[in-house]
Amino acid sequence: MTGRQSSARATQTRASIIRAAAEVFDECGYHGAGINRILTRAKVTSGAMYFHFASKEELARAVMLEQAKDLELPEEPAGLQQLVDVTFALARELQHNTLLRAGVRLAVEPRGPALQDDSAYSWWVDRFSGELAVARQQGELREDADESEFAEVLVSAFTGTQLRSQISAGWADLPDRVASLWRYLLPGLACAEALPRIVVGSERGLPRP
Repeated sequence: MTGRQSSARATQTRASIIRAAAEVFDECGYHGAGINRILTRAKVTSGAMYFHFASKEELARAVMLEQAKDLELPEEPAGLQQLVDVTFALARELQHNTLLRAGVRLAVEPRGPALQDDSAYSWWVDRFSGELAVARQQGELREDADESEFAEVLVSAFTGTQLRSQISAGWADLPDRVASLWRYLLPGLACAEALPRIVVGSERGLPRP
């Protein structure tokens, strides 16, 4: 086996372990997920797993950090509409995307691996801040709106909204809850000229063909 083939195989093995771990974490949570169950699901040996991850906690952190890896999020129009669209796309992804669901579950689980690690939250804050910076350049935001502060508020609000939806409806009503969230948040963010142009609806967040 050549070095290139060995590297490709290692990459594939690592991806298989993360996928299997995401499935088990999504089903059982961090504390209920056993290493043996993950190994069985991934069809790898313990040696293969510990080659890539020193512990279950390290594996869980990898799942959290890669939760957005396969997401197909809206890429236009840039600015405030895209920010709204992204949240609806996330709402739909949470209904069927196991890696995203597992990453989110791990991030909010009490006594879980994210207890003192907000990396996953910070990634989304940075992503949302970028959209808000574009919205500011386009003159879409109120003068008294702070982009960084609102990005923090939105991540916190979306996290609580999806958690409530998970508990009460298994995410089935998440798009409707996100629509309600924006109806209250938008007036405090968008300027009077931009507000009527922003469409709040789950159909807006679909990935491009």
